[in-house]
Amino acid sequence: MPIEEDDRPRKKITHEIGQDLALLSVEELTERIALLNAEIDRLNVAMTKKRASKDAANSIFKS
Repeated sequence: MPIEEDDRPRKKITHEIGQDLALLSVEELTERIALLNAEIDRLNVAMTKKRASKDAANSIFKS
């Protein structure tokens, strides 16, 4: 019995900066944009936490 398209495991989406985009479909490009936006959000959260830690440390040591 052949495996239907929807039953196959999906390949994990990855993106390489500078990658040739000519072979990607609109759907694949949309998925990549979502992936990259989620990563940007994650980086912004990490940066905010690091700034808060740095500011807290600076306030203690610059009394």
